[in-house]
Amino acid sequence: MPSFTVYKGSKEGKIVKAQTTKDELKDDQVLLKVTASGLCGTDEHYKGADMALGHEGAGVVEEIGPNVKDLKKGDRVGWGYEHDSCGRCDQCLSGRETYCPERQMYGQANLDQGSFASHGVWREAFLFKLPDELTDAEAAPLMCGGATVFNALYSYGIKPTDRVGVMGVGGLGHLAIQYAAKMGCDVVVFSGSDNKKDEATRLGAKQFVAMKGKNELNIGRPIDALLVTSSVNPDWKMMLPVMAPNSIIFPMTVSFDNFEIPHLPLIQQGITIQGSIVAARAVHRKMLAFSALHGIKPIIMEFPMSESGIEEAMSTLRDGKMRYRGVLKPQ
Repeated sequence: MPSFTVYKGSKEGKIVKAQTTKDELKDDQVLLKVTASGLCGTDEHYKGADMALGHEGAGVVEEIGPNVKDLKKGDRVGWGYEHDSCGRCDQCLSGRETYCPERQMYGQANLDQGSFASHGVWREAFLFKLPDELTDAEAAPLMCGGATVFNALYSYGIKPTDRVGVMGVGGLGHLAIQYAAKMGCDVVVFSGSDNKKDEATRLGAKQFVAMKGKNELNIGRPIDALLVTSSVNPDWKMMLPVMAPNSIIFPMTVSFDNFEIPHLPLIQQGITIQGSIVAARAVHRKMLAFSALHGIKPIIMEFPMSESGIEEAMSTLRDGKMRYRGVLKPQ
């Protein structure tokens, strides 16, 4: 029976080191050793819960169950927000298993294990082989952050001729810029100040707009798709006039507040507000292949996989000082 270390949240909001024990591997289960874990804003939401944290994992296969088909010991794999689904419903049968009514997601299932850990036991069906072009530390943040922004661009018909706006240059935003640019889109970045202009340009932005102090925007050609990755929602009265007719807005920031937007311009311009979560598995595979082909990598800061290391990483993220994705690595 595998037994391993996990790092959990707690009612006091402290990181707690604990042990998890699993039964012998069955069906297509895989035991893997964690080599890197991304830190996501969602982990911060669960810091006060008595559950193992982390959902952007990379690791190496150590043992395989009796029905594992493709993976073997020593393979490098990653896993993300979704761990299982029913495999029978319309959503599963049409490649939209992230919306399965019986989906097993981070924070709702498998609360005894996560990617802040020494090991994990996961189904082969929800693991992804990592391309050689990406290190484990580079691949880990793509398991949620990369898969989330790629999914929005890939699954909702964004075209290479589109002008794509990215609001916020952070953990999600700096990846969204790269994906949209490599897909051939004309990328406009909206940020609070000029601080990140050079970096955004290097990542592929054609235009950079510093929002602070502005009352209206004049950006030339309007935006066909807007990915909102900032920690707070934008001033929609400023943003809606630069949206093209029939454009699409992806509110990607995790928030428990209501989403509010002016009603009339939404109707008059035929704008779509599109909810979107992490990629389904077929899209996730394409995201990894696309990242490898085009050299898309997160900009990362590394921290040790320990109580103090996780606390430091979370505090860096909370203080807005993460550039741009935290990665925890076992020491």
